[in-house]
Amino acid sequence: MAFINKLISNAHTFSRLMDVVDKAPQWRKQLLAKKNELRGGSFRDAAMGMCALVAAADGAIDPDERMRVAGLICADPVLNNFPADELRALFDDNCHRLTADPAFGRAHVLQQIGKAAGKPAEAQAVVQIGIMIGNADGSFDQAEVAAVREACQILRLDPGQFGL
Repeated sequence: MAFINKLISNAHTFSRLMDVVDKAPQWRKQLLAKKNELRGGSFRDAAMGMCALVAAADGAIDPDERMRVAGLICADPVLNNFPADELRALFDDNCHRLTADPAFGRAHVLQQIGKAAGKPAEAQAVVQIGIMIGNADGSFDQAEVAAVREACQILRLDPGQFGL
């Protein structure tokens, strides 16, 4: 019986994740519509913290993943309010902190994400960026979902509103 319950639970989780993936184009439109509101340093720092948190969700950031996420960051039209080299430096710094000292690095990254707390448009955009980064390789895995859920707590957002 436990096996059947686990299968049902996994099927439900998979279904919810597919709903999240299906919403990505809609979220992209919402982010682009808010682009002019998303110009502050708190959004920039929180978004780069989120990108690093999701990239490190599985416990490591391999060079290929780091390059792929950095490329996505630099090409993202919502983030082009900021100089690409500035975004890359913040992302690299967060990644370095997460790999050099995982506990303190995680605390630092969560603090960066927390800069968007209390700013609903920024906070929602940060979560949406995290989901899109997590799904960029076509697989939004459980570790990435858990990282985004943790960020939702920091941002005082209900993960359910994002289908998590």
